[in-house]
Amino acid sequence: MAAPAEERQAAKGSGLFITKPVDALVGDTEDKEHQLQRSVGVLDLTALGLGAIIGTGIFVVIGEAIGDAGPGIIVSFIIAGVTCAFSALAFAELASTIPVAGSAYTYSYATMGELVAWIIGWDLILEYAVSVAAVAVGWGQYFNDLLDSLFGISLPESLAGPPGEGGKFNLPAVFIVLAVTAVLCIGVRESARANSVMVVIKLLVLALFLALGVTAFNSDNFTPFTPEGTDGVVTAASVIFFAYIGFDAVSTSGEETRNPGRDLPIAIVGSLIIATTLYIAVAVVAVGALPFDKLKGAEAPLATALDEGAGFGWASNIISFGALVAITSVVLTILYGQTRIFFAMCRDGLMPRRWAYVHPKTRTPIYITAAFGTLIAIIAAFVPLSEIVKLVNIGTLFAFLLVNIGVIILRRTRPDLKRGFRVPFVPVFPIIGSLLCIYLMRYLDRDTWIRFVVWLAIGLVVYFLYGRRHSRLRQGEVINPEAQLDKG
Repeated sequence: MAAPAEERQAAKGSGLFITKPVDALVGDTEDKEHQLQRSVGVLDLTALGLGAIIGTGIFVVIGEAIGDAGPGIIVSFIIAGVTCAFSALAFAELASTIPVAGSAYTYSYATMGELVAWIIGWDLILEYAVSVAAVAVGWGQYFNDLLDSLFGISLPESLAGPPGEGGKFNLPAVFIVLAVTAVLCIGVRESARANSVMVVIKLLVLALFLALGVTAFNSDNFTPFTPEGTDGVVTAASVIFFAYIGFDAVSTSGEETRNPGRDLPIAIVGSLIIATTLYIAVAVVAVGALPFDKLKGAEAPLATALDEGAGFGWASNIISFGALVAITSVVLTILYGQTRIFFAMCRDGLMPRRWAYVHPKTRTPIYITAAFGTLIAIIAAFVPLSEIVKLVNIGTLFAFLLVNIGVIILRRTRPDLKRGFRVPFVPVFPIIGSLLCIYLMRYLDRDTWIRFVVWLAIGLVVYFLYGRRHSRLRQGEVINPEAQLDKG
């Protein structure tokens, strides 16, 4: 329904930073044509967070980052975890206040305006899409290793990896992305149940790794603790940050949560605490079981630690299986988050609204899900993991930065809003979270920054050519908050 004429005029007369009122954002969730189904509870949400966080980061990326940090990778995990903790608090407050699909995109729309919302939405498209692709590439590595170990079968090298890593087409990565896409199209409840089962499996597998790996613990492996110094530890933290990406995916389920004001904060903070504790424990045991220089560059570092360090060759296959399950759940949860963010952008008119079609039976944005599944499968087939991870990190840190700022702004502009969770010590905690994000971003290399800036530049072109012209807010379909205040 279009707003009254005077309110339409107020919206059109605003500048690039026009904000969308929280009430309007929440009201959009009642649009029958674009309405998602509220069917997810706190346990499913926590499993969603754990499903998104625990995956490639701990099973694959640790082998890449340990070369920079050495045993100091333990500190790297702590640095990345603390950085995420402040941002998790910010996400928890905004998710409980604005329970709408879209995550940081939606929060920015309500606090910093349409242009900033577009920038972060465009950034999240990159972050989530390449994150899923990167995770799928890691899944392919474990799948091929497990086939070889269990059955003596290996895929041809040309079909086992992307160009640049000895292959031509990553068939396993394409398979897992398309399979997960099919599950997500079926329905959110079914997807949540499948994810919960996978989360239980991977937690049991990590528990097995800890129990077996600690039997080979050797404190001598921790010397020297930081072979590359402090810079090496922080550089590793900026890469390891990839291992923590995912808790923000919980916030994208705001429209499908039965009690968002209570359940979203619990799931966001709870999943991060559980994952951080596991990460630190796994890092300690992995280094204790095998010198870091032997873990460096390992495609399956946890399986390598058990096989070469602890002598449990049979268990390495179980770890590889657990990694497959873990990474599958990450693909599912991150792709889920990707589709909900883009769904919110389409519903707002910044991208074609017809793409936000919700299937009447499954209550899922089936067009968006199928389209992104296909696109990400293509990326996973041809792009090396090492190049993807850095782009994901910079995109995520940028999103976290804006969410922290958003908390401060919304506290000042709408102190009256009901908040299911409140960040303590505002604005101190959000400022700390922002500074930590900026600190880690400094350690990402120049090429990563160039790719990121180019992507944002492309996004601005798309916004001014399409998004700005088709924005529902600018077309007068959304009541302008200033007009409401004038009437009051």
